[in-house]
Amino acid sequence: MERQRSFSIKSTSVFLALITTTISSAIVFFTFFSPSLLKSNSSSNANFQIDLSPVPAINETTTTTTTNLSISDSSVSTQPNPILISTHFSPPENTSGSAKIPDFEHKTRGEVLVKEDKVVTANLTSTVKAVKVIELPRNNGESEEKKKKKKKKRIEECDVTNGKWVYDSSDYPLYTNASCPFIDEGFACQSNGRLDLEYMKWRWEPRDCDAPRFNATKMLEMIRGKRLVFVGDSINRNQWESMLCMLFQAVKDPKRVYETRNRRITKEKGNYSFRFEDYKCTVEFYVTHFLVREGKARIGKKRRETLRIDAMDRTSSRWKGANILVFNTAHWWSHYKTKSGINYYQEGDLVHPKLDVSSAFKKALQTWSSWVDRNVDPKRTRVFFRSAAPSHFSGGEWNSGGHCREANKLLNQTFKPSYSGKNIIVEEVLKQMKTPVTLLNVSGLSQYRIDAHPSIFGAKPENRRSQAVEDCSHWCLPGVPDTWNHFLYLHLLHKR
Repeated sequence: MERQRSFSIKSTSVFLALITTTISSAIVFFTFFSPSLLKSNSSSNANFQIDLSPVPAINETTTTTTTNLSISDSSVSTQPNPILISTHFSPPENTSGSAKIPDFEHKTRGEVLVKEDKVVTANLTSTVKAVKVIELPRNNGESEEKKKKKKKKRIEECDVTNGKWVYDSSDYPLYTNASCPFIDEGFACQSNGRLDLEYMKWRWEPRDCDAPRFNATKMLEMIRGKRLVFVGDSINRNQWESMLCMLFQAVKDPKRVYETRNRRITKEKGNYSFRFEDYKCTVEFYVTHFLVREGKARIGKKRRETLRIDAMDRTSSRWKGANILVFNTAHWWSHYKTKSGINYYQEGDLVHPKLDVSSAFKKALQTWSSWVDRNVDPKRTRVFFRSAAPSHFSGGEWNSGGHCREANKLLNQTFKPSYSGKNIIVEEVLKQMKTPVTLLNVSGLSQYRIDAHPSIFGAKPENRRSQAVEDCSHWCLPGVPDTWNHFLYLHLLHKR
């Protein structure tokens, strides 16, 4: 009996000792760890967890496994995001398996949340070899693209000439020498052996507005049942051929586009009218170097070539009734006879012994403007005048060894285009007209494109003379004139 009681007492003592030990351990545990638990609980509602998985880097295999992150504070603010694309990291000097990162960025609902002045502790399970980082939106939660669109003006309020050339190999060229049968030999640079084709892939991008891309079907609908007429020199023929090519890409049956008199396009003097049968419209070209009449007059005992700056070109009667007229003249005013002005310019029966080219150019344009005011009904016809296109001869002029064959890149964007005196005269004359005339100002943007002339590729190799004159005035097609026609399209599209 005593032995049993003794055993019972001992068992009770052991049991009490275990309870006491347990309670003591619990007190010690809560004494040391409860503050951190409370702190953790107080911030648990604000914390968020992110699972970062490794992203394969370009040309390298990433060896990183999932990284565990704990964030010590979750206050966030929006600020610009300078993340780089395709950033490569070297193996860390710290091999302890942990690292301190100065800030952290995360995208939520279109915003950039940036950790401010906090430290994120990362438990890195392995060395990062390479990571491709994708650029996130900036500017207070708005993407750069959205912000640009907010700033963009409507196209009718925008100066489309203020912009830059953008390389665009996905959408350009709009056609090729193979897909357009209307490019004459002088502009078909690729067919003539030019191998560098980068000049075809540049697109003009206005800075202040989002200009809609050229749509050939829309353009054909806008000129349905109408006459689109180009009048001017061979540079205007350059633009006219470009327009034919751009429109032809929307035609389903090529046989339903034809020259009304079955004429073949050549460099020779001539007039052309192509009919797009499905749209009952024509796209025409009438050649005139000066818009005014070239002729001959007796000077002394000889008959000499003169330029009648007081009379319109003889083809002017054919321009009447057009719905869209695109004029130009400039190129031929730089030739020797026009520049010298000696016994060349004629008014009535008077041949001026000497008249400077600027005065003659202005008189000729005033003759043209009077014709437009008398013969064009603004309610029925839109009138455009294209500014002078630049030449890029180096080491001489077109007839004295000038060349541009080594040029295969655009002039640097820091280049400042000049504005010729002829363009200033054109603007002065247009302001004095009763008929509204839209100036297609292509001079500045074209001055960057020293790379886009035919040079020696204005003829096929078998037709090329050893001492051939290089062409640094006209433009390869596809090429720069496509942009001129894009401007024309924008004016027609937004001022209907």
